[in-house]
Amino acid sequence: MCYGILSILKIKSENKSGNGSGMANLDLNLLVIFDAIMQEQSITAAAQRLSMTQPSVSNAVSRMRHAWGDPLFVKMGRGIRPTPYAAQLWRETGEALHTIRGATVKERFNIQHTKRVFRIALTDWMADIFWLPLRKIIEQQAPGIDIHAVPYSVNGEQLLLSAEVDMVLDYYAGSSAHIHSQWLFDNHFVCAMRLDHPLAKKQLGLNEYAQAQHLLFSLSGDASGSVDTMLKQHNLSRRVAMTVNHCYNLVNLLENTELITTIPLPIIMDSVRQGKIFVTAPPIDIPPGPISMSWHKRHHRDEASLWLREQVMHILQNDLTNSLPTSHFH
Repeated sequence: MCYGILSILKIKSENKSGNGSGMANLDLNLLVIFDAIMQEQSITAAAQRLSMTQPSVSNAVSRMRHAWGDPLFVKMGRGIRPTPYAAQLWRETGEALHTIRGATVKERFNIQHTKRVFRIALTDWMADIFWLPLRKIIEQQAPGIDIHAVPYSVNGEQLLLSAEVDMVLDYYAGSSAHIHSQWLFDNHFVCAMRLDHPLAKKQLGLNEYAQAQHLLFSLSGDASGSVDTMLKQHNLSRRVAMTVNHCYNLVNLLENTELITTIPLPIIMDSVRQGKIFVTAPPIDIPPGPISMSWHKRHHRDEASLWLREQVMHILQNDLTNSLPTSHFH
């Protein structure tokens, strides 16, 4: 355990106020405990991870607050949320701690004995794709690994930088140098509607497309998207008659209404295969949306995180090869 290995090490830490009198010798154990709390987002979980009692970790937090002149953590629901100072401190110390672990911990990594909670930001349809095969792998190889889904609204960079999640498994629009990203596949868009819809035909005209009543899948709740931007280039607009922020009832809405929707094909692929809805190419050229697996550089060399990323790639290459087609039009 890193906590025991590092117990003989000391570092100089200056109080956040910058006052020279705030200089004090601090046990590096505080940073190890701080790192565990930041990763777990829970004092109780951090204590379990470090094989410490919760009062001991709470006492360490009090010492950190006094030494660094910041509250560090505030309660949020059942968990805690780091302050901006805590998030910045973790960005500056996390990689160094990982380097120290690598230099001192000689035990061979064994995923079967690893206990870890991973928080992954993703949409419901991505959970539908990855959660079951990932759980099967965990039950076979890593019984101590827990996976928690975090709601996602294309805010991946913020979630990773603030340490609210360990991974984003979806569309990632950030550009931070602190984030690593691995492309998984492209989301190709189709226009979908019920089988007997008046517009259910191979060649859908631009004007009749614009005049239809549209259903928009919008994570943010905004009633406009890239389609609207492209229609404006043709001096056209559409009526977004309804929006949804999840996928569960989307196909049911299409089957029983006049609505049409423009949506990535993998989201509705099962319903297309079952012959429930009709899909065709949109009358405008919509670039595919890249789906990625993204993580903070602090976890780049972490062996448990690396194992998880390898499993995601394994699922993609072995279980989903035929589930994510590039095109499937009538």
